[in-house]
Amino acid sequence: MENYIVSARKYRPTTFDSVVGQRALTTTLKNAITTGKLAHAYLFCGPRGVGKTTCARIFAKTINCLHPTQDHEACNACESCQAFNEQRSYNIHELDAASNNSVDDIRSLIEQVRIPPQIGKYKVYIIDEVHMLSQAAFNAFLKTLEEPPHHAIFILATTEKHKILPTILSRCQIYDFNRINVQDTVEHLQYVAGKEGIQAEVEALNVIAQKADGGMRDALSIFDQVVSFTNGHITYKGVIENLNVLDYEYYFKLTDCFLENKVSDAILLFNDILKKGFDGNHFMTGLASHFRDLLVSKDAQTLPLLEVGASIRERYQEQARKCEAKFLYRAMKLCNDCDMNYRTSKNKRLLVELTLIQCAQLTLPDADDLVGGRSPKRQLKPLFKQQAVQTATPSQSQTGNVAAQAPTSATEGYTGTRKCPLPEIKTERKIPVIKAGNIGISMRRALAENREKQKATPVNQPTTVNYQADYEDYMFNEKDLGYYWREFSQQQLPPEEKANSARMMNLHPKLLNDTTFEIGVDNEVVKKYMEKLAPQIQAHLRERLHNRKITMTVRVLAPKEVIRAYSPSERFVLMGKKNPKLLKLREVFKLELS
Repeated sequence: MENYIVSARKYRPTTFDSVVGQRALTTTLKNAITTGKLAHAYLFCGPRGVGKTTCARIFAKTINCLHPTQDHEACNACESCQAFNEQRSYNIHELDAASNNSVDDIRSLIEQVRIPPQIGKYKVYIIDEVHMLSQAAFNAFLKTLEEPPHHAIFILATTEKHKILPTILSRCQIYDFNRINVQDTVEHLQYVAGKEGIQAEVEALNVIAQKADGGMRDALSIFDQVVSFTNGHITYKGVIENLNVLDYEYYFKLTDCFLENKVSDAILLFNDILKKGFDGNHFMTGLASHFRDLLVSKDAQTLPLLEVGASIRERYQEQARKCEAKFLYRAMKLCNDCDMNYRTSKNKRLLVELTLIQCAQLTLPDADDLVGGRSPKRQLKPLFKQQAVQTATPSQSQTGNVAAQAPTSATEGYTGTRKCPLPEIKTERKIPVIKAGNIGISMRRALAENREKQKATPVNQPTTVNYQADYEDYMFNEKDLGYYWREFSQQQLPPEEKANSARMMNLHPKLLNDTTFEIGVDNEVVKKYMEKLAPQIQAHLRERLHNRKITMTVRVLAPKEVIRAYSPSERFVLMGKKNPKLLKLREVFKLELS
């Protein structure tokens, strides 16, 4: 039985022209060889499987070739080229730094560098995975790397450039290898398939190239795996079945469900995907990429960014015509949010299903009022529609009927659904206040209520309230008192008394008994002002809190009662008195207050 060689080794490039996807770098190396301007150290860095070690071998082989071609490639006929091809060349040394990363290994390498080549001009040392060298090994290598013998050339290869010391980087010419794009990978796979006599669909090779993620070695390894599965006839269906890749068809069907607002069908499709063993995060990532491809397909200028086969490309263009750009923007935003929250979510399936439901609602007429690709509006719609307040006299508004009937349960006041029918009430809605005979806490009235009526009342005279014979005083608490106190300071004072309004906002009324409250001020001037304003405040609070007996008193606070604002340093001193360990912590770490 003939020895089998995997495609990644069998079709490994042997010349610069056969390297795939690195045209700029290979051209630079060829020109350097042509002009004889060779550096003493090179650093090849980039992702795995893109040709770093291959280019290093081709470069080492070419500079030692005795009879290079007109294209400045190795001739593969001279003694130096044959020795390299048969792996018996003494001029080219490869060192795996992953397993030879000690100081002794580097010292042994330095001793070999002194010996000149027997055949050819240069001795080339290729150090793969150079970032695995230890700190001491790097330091031992510095002097030789900076000033090697004229016949020695070092080529360092790594996938993690950031782990290499800056002193090493400064001594090398750095070549950054790029990921190989999908089109170049597909063309090379077609070349390999033609050489091997294998029939392959372009869509199937495209899936392999996307799965390889820019690495040619990975692409050829997947290619060999699929060839074994399909017995030499690579089809799109066979590839997605063997590689466990989600079919494009699922995403096309899901998008149609979203456009037609079919929530149930979308959730059932997701259930089928889960039954086939796919991960929800992988599914959401693919769905976001699908929406991105649809957006790319809408414009002829961005169409080259779509890396799919010809038949799939037509399907993308056809579905892109059905989708509005606004829908695609919001759908991508929802999928991206789901992807970011997936890892931290405890109910991952529900998270994905909620995202699908939101995507299916994006094309509804009221999508802007629902989600629209953003977070839901955090508001609850009232069950009863509040009518606009009309300015009327006390006799017309019937001030005696102040409180409206309260909802019988918590669910009657507000509803969690957005499309609940809202019955209308012709009478003005009032938020009830608990009577004195009942136990409970009164609710705040809406600030917008009776604003026209309040503005019509002059500030300089107290508001008069007409009380009926059956008027009953309601019970109130300090929280309600503070709420309507701030309401008065914000709305009842004219604009020219803005400073006094701010002063009132900093004062906090304190209940002394059921009907009397006290205001503590700093000095006599403020006390006289508040006593002058007391009738207006009392009238406002009696009306708003539905209690005729509310009385306001003003008192100048004692020096110990006045709480002043402390600076950060003063606060730290006070904290240090309570906890001396804070002072010790500042001394040990030499901390300063910002």
